[in-house]
Amino acid sequence: MLIQFLAAAGVLAVLTVVPGPDMAVVTKRSIASGWQDGLRTVGGITAGLLVWGLLTVVGLAALLAASATAYTIVKLAGAAFLLVLGIQALLHSRKRSAQSGPKASSPGGNPWRTGLISNLFNPKIAVFYTGLLPTLAPAGLAPQAGMALLVLLHAVLTLVWLGSYVLLLAKARAFFERPAVRRTMHRITGVVLIGFGVKVAASQP
Repeated sequence: MLIQFLAAAGVLAVLTVVPGPDMAVVTKRSIASGWQDGLRTVGGITAGLLVWGLLTVVGLAALLAASATAYTIVKLAGAAFLLVLGIQALLHSRKRSAQSGPKASSPGGNPWRTGLISNLFNPKIAVFYTGLLPTLAPAGLAPQAGMALLVLLHAVLTLVWLGSYVLLLAKARAFFERPAVRRTMHRITGVVLIGFGVKVAASQP
């Protein structure tokens, strides 16, 4: 069972560090309003994983993954949310260009809620959890217990990875505080978020 758990941990670790919408959302928030809001965003993303994990353990996520209509509704809502975040980042970069100095206003909204919503509106997590977790769950545990353990592991890995990423960005704060750099990063993350929004909208179960 230990070998199975370590193998599952390796798979989850690889999936965690692959850049995706979560990292783009965290980057946008951290650069726009500081590492504290970045960590709050990470907390919201982690909470979203736990919600999906709970739905998976009780069997509800499988219904979403199996329903084309439900999947489409969630994916379009998630795509729209990412597109809005991307457009906000682009508009914010233009505002900063029109202002003198680094004290331009930061984007509003609760960072924890932003992280939570961006994760809850990602139906790929439901497909991933219902399709992959049962195959990774240690054979020595009941299926629900094994999946719950892996969900907790995935949440911890996400919290540590994205939290470390936010703190790394904070270490380079002097660099990112430069107006030209901040404008460029807002534009890059805006384009990336819009790209992920389009990708989510075009995705299939």
